[in-house]
Amino acid sequence: MSELVTGEAVALELRPAKLPSRALAVLIDLAVAWAVYLAVTVGILASTASLDDAAAAAVAVATFLLVLIGGPIAVETLSHGRSLGKLACGLRVVRDDGGPIRFRHALVRGAVGVVEILLTFGVVACVASLVSARGRRLGDVFAGTLVVRERVPSGRGEFVPPPPPWLVGQFSGLDLSGVPEGLWLAIRQYLTRMRQLDPQVGWAMAERLATDLVERTGAPAPQGVPPAAYLAAVMNERQARDARRAFGQEQQSYAGHVGGAGAGGDAGAGSAAVYPTPVQPVSAPTTAPPAPADSPAASEGAPPPATGFAPPA
Repeated sequence: MSELVTGEAVALELRPAKLPSRALAVLIDLAVAWAVYLAVTVGILASTASLDDAAAAAVAVATFLLVLIGGPIAVETLSHGRSLGKLACGLRVVRDDGGPIRFRHALVRGAVGVVEILLTFGVVACVASLVSARGRRLGDVFAGTLVVRERVPSGRGEFVPPPPPWLVGQFSGLDLSGVPEGLWLAIRQYLTRMRQLDPQVGWAMAERLATDLVERTGAPAPQGVPPAAYLAAVMNERQARDARRAFGQEQQSYAGHVGGAGAGGDAGAGSAAVYPTPVQPVSAPTTAPPAPADSPAASEGAPPPATGFAPPA
């Protein structure tokens, strides 16, 4: 996982892109940029054949700067960090705090990229990405950006059940800045394994985690809501905030996302979540005490004692 920290001091659950996927995205972008550059150059040469050498050189330099440098900067700015190559590889450029990039970030990345990608054929960018702990090249370091993976494969063991539909969006005003990352991890681990726990153990664990979460947020949990459902709803709200901050757009609710993923082949992912309920102790069945031997009730319905003799005919 990445170490991106939002303004609420919450770590984003995003994965930095690795060097192979970034290199493939750069190759796709360069192929498209050079194709556009060659097409524009041919058109300009055909229309400016009457110019002198100095004017032709100026036009060539301007075309190079506008197409190979200005083009990628404009694309990253308008698409908020998603060029054609990154879109094909499922990558995106975000700020260090997880927010969408702006023109100044794209400008610094593009200007430094001329040196570390175009002039050195990507050698400097590859070395910097291998040395960096989060795979950042020099342009990312100077611009304060990071390339992350948008399409993250979710394993069966990491499936977090969605909250009940009537709880989605109920905690949009909750302050989550005081919740530590360790508590988020404990809640996530509980939600992914609650179906494997004993009902009594799971209920007690959910109550303890819900109590810790209420203490950190300062807002009491709604009355009548099971602790596990409350934890799932707050986790859903946190993920929705992270998605909006990282990608700059409204994301589909986590419950709907999981429902759609379940149809894709992950068995059980799209089924409705079943949250544990308090287990009542089973009481032993009550039976009436036996009647005394000398009581009338015992003597009236009791069969006669066996004597070994047959009754007279």
